[in-house]
Order: sequence, then structure tokens, then C-alpha cells
Amino acid sequence: MTYLTSFLTALILGLLFCWLLVPFLAKKKAGQSILKYVVEHKAKQGTPTMGGIAFLLAMVLALAICQRNWQQATLTCVVVVLAYGIVGFLDDFIKLKFKQNEGLKAYQKIIFQLAIAVGVAVFVYLNPITNQLKIPFLGKIDIDWWIIPLVLFVFLATTNGVNLTDGLDGLATSTTLIYMVAMAVLLGIESEKLLLAGDTFGATSTSQLCAFCCTGVGGLLAFLPFNVNPAKVFMGDVGSLALGAMVASISTFSGYTLYIPILGIMYVISCFSVILQVFYFKLTKGKRIFLMAPYHHHLQQKGLSETRIATIYCLITTTMFVLLLLEVVL
Repeated sequence: MTYLTSFLTALILGLLFCWLLVPFLAKKKAGQSILKYVVEHKAKQGTPTMGGIAFLLAMVLALAICQRNWQQATLTCVVVVLAYGIVGFLDDFIKLKFKQNEGLKAYQKIIFQLAIAVGVAVFVYLNPITNQLKIPFLGKIDIDWWIIPLVLFVFLATTNGVNLTDGLDGLATSTTLIYMVAMAVLLGIESEKLLLAGDTFGATSTSQLCAFCCTGVGGLLAFLPFNVNPAKVFMGDVGSLALGAMVASISTFSGYTLYIPILGIMYVISCFSVILQVFYFKLTKGKRIFLMAPYHHHLQQKGLSETRIATIYCLITTTMFVLLLLEVVL
């Protein structure tokens, strides 16, 4: 019942906040500046951004309303998501203030992200309930202090992966929505197993993380109608960085860190397509592997519509979820 209540509360709050925020952003002319070389997006110039504030507030408030006696992992997860959201907000605010597409400098964003990630890595290392890694299809392993560099890498990669995936209408929203559904199911099953095994503390902690996933599903489901093509509002970095932090936090604190490259396969593709493009461009002095990076822009250049690309990304993410679910059930 708590899972359903968390989901419905976030859904209702998300719809309310979107309904209030979108016209407010439009009135304040908080429009997104579009990169000139993305010709297909010229018509999107001026579309309100920072819509991620709506689902971010909906998720956190819904969890606060529906949950009592937060476990340390849950509280830390919420704080981390809000911290990354604040970094994204600063980035968006600078873009709007100076009417350009570049907010914080790249090195500034990395410093902020890394500082938060260091705190998370130390927490995971010192907290026994979070330092066990589940290896897909194999079992569990404790990697001792190596968990620290792993967490640092995961947070930097995931937050930037979601940020890069947020390049088409509804793309990051829909893929992350499915990711949250998947994690809610996996954590719900694990919570029941822990409860049956007599591990009340572990079951409670896992259950609360599951509830947070449910608020993520509700908040993103409320935001999606406003974000699908043609988008009435973009989530902005305040949304994409917060979502990346939520994916990384929930997965890491529950021991599902190594599941991120599988469930978040589209984030991985976004990151690697950019890395490969830049590396190949410099190596060959001007040649490209893709028509444009990240990969979703390559598909767009090939003539696929934004809706079709989002559908493909969702189907692949769902397939990965089904495979992992079969592993857990069987």
C-alpha cells in the first residue's frame, strides 16, 4: 500500500506542479537556447526549461508525506538527488540569465559533481548495508575500499549519461521512467525476501528505496505528457542531473551498482557515442563515426522522428529489465 500511495501522491503532486510551473516559466520567458548546429531543433527555440523542478519536488514531497522514520540510506539518497538538482539549477539559471546555451563551465560542473560523489563514496564504504555489490547472474561480492573509486565513476558517468540522453523530447524522461519501474520491482522483490529471511532492518531500508522509486515513477509519469514531442517544457539540467543522481543513488545504495550499465544501456550508448566521436575526430583530424553525437542525434539525422527514437530507447530498456527480472525470479 505504501508503494501505491507513494506513486499516486507523486503523480498528483507532479501534475499539479507541472500545471502551475509550465505557464509560469513561459510567462517569465525562461526559454531554452537551442544549439545552432542542431537544425532540426530550431523550432524549439524559446521552449520553457527547468521543468525538472516539478517532478523533483513531487518526488521528494511525496516520499516525505508517505514515509516515516527514514533509514540513513534513504535520507542520504534524497540529499544527494537534491544536491545534484541544485547544481543543475545553477547551470540552467546561468543559461537563462545570459541567454545562451552554456551555463556552468565544464570543469565547474565536474568539480561540483565530484565533490558530492566523494561524500557518497565515503558513506557507501562506511555503511555495511550498502557495500555489497550484486553481480548480474552470478551473486554478491564485497570489493572493500575499491567501492570508493567505483562509486565516483558511477556517479560521474550516470549523471552525465542521463544529461546527454536528455537531447530529444521525452527521451530521458521515458527511459528513466522505465528504469525506475524496473528498480521498484527488483527492490520490492528483494524487500520481501529479506523480510522472509528475518532481516527486518535490511527489508525496511530496501522497502524505503523502493518507495522512492515509486515516487520517481509517479513524478516522471506526470511530467511525460508535458515533455513528449512536441515538448511544452524541457526538464533542464536541474531535472537531468537530479534523475542521474537518483538512478546512481538508488542503484548504489541497494547494491545494484553493476546493474546500471544493463538497465541504463541507453545512457551508456549516449556517453560512449560522444567519447568515440570526439576521440575519432581528433585521431583522424576531422572525420566522424556518427553523423552527430550523442547517438540519438545520429538517428535523427538518419530521418527517424523523435517519437520513434524515444520508442526504440524505451523498448531496449524494457528488454534489459525483463532479462534482469528473469534472473531474479529464476
